[in-house]
Amino acid sequence: MFNVVDKFTHDALEIRISRRLKSADVIDVLSDLFILRGVPGHIRSYNGPEFVAKAVQEWIGAVGAKTTYITPVSPWENGFIESFNAMLRDELLDGEIFYLLAEAPIILESWPRHYNTVRPHQSLGYQSPAPEVFIPVMGARSAPQPRPTPPPALAPKPVLH
Repeated sequence: MFNVVDKFTHDALEIRISRRLKSADVIDVLSDLFILRGVPGHIRSYNGPEFVAKAVQEWIGAVGAKTTYITPVSPWENGFIESFNAMLRDELLDGEIFYLLAEAPIILESWPRHYNTVRPHQSLGYQSPAPEVFIPVMGARSAPQPRPTPPPALAPKPVLH
C-alpha cells in the first residue's frame, strides 16, 4: 500500500494498493499529483526500494523537487504518517475483509474523501482539513434566467403557379 499525504494541509492525496509497488507506480502517482497540485519543495519518504530506485530519484530531481528520507528504523521522524497509517488500519482495514485484491481499491478510494472532508483532526482543532461546502436547497436558488428571444418571423415562401 502506497499512501501519499500532504503534511502541511493534512490532506490524504492518494492511496495506491498493489501486491507489489514498483518505481514506475510511484512516478505515476506523483506525476498525477504534481500536475494537479504543483511540485512540492520536498518529498519525505521511507527508504523503501520503490523510493530509492534510481528512476524515482532522477525523476524527482528532474521536476525540481528534493527528497528527504526517513532514517531506517526511525518511525518517530515521520510521526504524522505513522498516525495516518494507524487510523487507516483502525478505521477501515480492520473492519473489512478483502477476498480479492481488486476489491481493495474500490473500498479504499472513498476513505481519503472521508478523511479530508468529514473526519475531525485533533491537530487542526477538531476540524477536517477540507470540509465540504453545504448549501441548503432553499438558499441555492439562482436568479431567474432571461428567456431566449424567439427567432424572427420568416417571410412566407413564394408559391409558383
